[in-house]
Amino acid sequence: MLSPLANQTYRRLFIAQVVALGGTGLSTVALALLAYDLASDNAGIVLGTALALKMVAYVCVAPVVGAFANALPRRAMLIGLDVSRAGVIMCMPFVTEIWEIYLLIFILNACSAGFTPTFQATIPDILPDDAQYTRALSLSRLAYDLENLLSPMLAAAALLILSYDALFTANAITFIVSALLVFSIHLPAAKPNERNGGWNNLTFGIRAYLATPRLRGLLALSLAAAAAGAMVIVNTVLHVRGNLGGSEIDTALAFAAFGAGSMVVAVVLPRYLDHYPDRPFMLLGGICLTLGLLLSSIQPDSIALLLIWALLGIGSSLIQTPSGRLLKRSANESDRPALYAAQFALSHGCWLAAYALAGWIGGILGLVAASLVLGAVSLTATTLAYLLWPADDLTELDHTHPTTHHNHQHTHDAHHQHHHQGWEGPEPHQHPHAHASINHKHPYIIDLHHPVWPGK
Repeated sequence: MLSPLANQTYRRLFIAQVVALGGTGLSTVALALLAYDLASDNAGIVLGTALALKMVAYVCVAPVVGAFANALPRRAMLIGLDVSRAGVIMCMPFVTEIWEIYLLIFILNACSAGFTPTFQATIPDILPDDAQYTRALSLSRLAYDLENLLSPMLAAAALLILSYDALFTANAITFIVSALLVFSIHLPAAKPNERNGGWNNLTFGIRAYLATPRLRGLLALSLAAAAAGAMVIVNTVLHVRGNLGGSEIDTALAFAAFGAGSMVVAVVLPRYLDHYPDRPFMLLGGICLTLGLLLSSIQPDSIALLLIWALLGIGSSLIQTPSGRLLKRSANESDRPALYAAQFALSHGCWLAAYALAGWIGGILGLVAASLVLGAVSLTATTLAYLLWPADDLTELDHTHPTTHHNHQHTHDAHHQHHHQGWEGPEPHQHPHAHASINHKHPYIIDLHHPVWPGK
């Protein structure tokens, strides 16, 4: 499980991730307190709007950054975004108006929308071995779950002796530490892609993602995971405090049950993914989420709620832990930033819709209706994943290329065997060239020369 940490570059990146996540968890608590100070009884509206703006930033900014990430030096880009996030979060203690919260949250998460997909796309270049990469994905899942469990407790302890402004300062320091850790290592340079600029480059990640059957299945399962996650995040307090008359400690235990279920899967799953395909485990995750959401509609008692929330954690981790493997398998090295950014944007679009459903239906029609609606969403999404993602998900596919004439940046590989006149310059280079018609078989990935899936 810990074997990827033997790689020094990955180890420092992982520590940077953990430190930054911990700081973000602290500022989440501080933001809630700041919203209450400024808006009092309307604090929930302020936080809900800020959360929506966070998702909008993710959905809108990530594809743009992913399209051009290859043109920027990775290390400098990650450091710059970390320093920018530190600067934005340090402005929070000086906020006096609600609109300032909205502006800072949008800028902060626009930076995160650039940082996170680029960070994620770098890991498979550092750990090219599938087994090591799978364990790195599990470590990342554990880091997120531990942050959800520990950050509120750390924030509570800090608030015993400090004001909540200090939590923002702590978060800024964590971003600086993350930047220093990235500065201390050498990252592999991003491979140049063959795409020209413009609209085609900007939309490539989304188009390639939606053209790949296994990724269409991943998107459907991401919707199921978002439905369950939104139910837990938005409505746990209503289940525990409203329906069951529980305490704040009982609310924390319910969140802990969800995190514990997710962590168990993150620890156990890699050994099975070494020998079995991802699809059955991920579809099982969708089934667990559907079952858990529907069971939550029966107004469970305290013990049953903990078990149901643990089941939702298990289902979420069964989907989210292997997802990076599908992205790695579905992109050339030069196109990974665009595809990871597409997953980041599309999955957070699912979260935006799920948050709205969980909040509005739960608030207007009640928790039973919210559980049934989100359970139906999860069931539909899981069924779509089963239909969209073929069981015989072959890597190598027979396909035919028609005769093509075009002009783009390229190196000479199996698709670029043509004559030169001497003026074209060193590779990679760009000039008009032709491809003769050819039928062959190789690992199939959507790119400039394979714009559609065979048979579609």
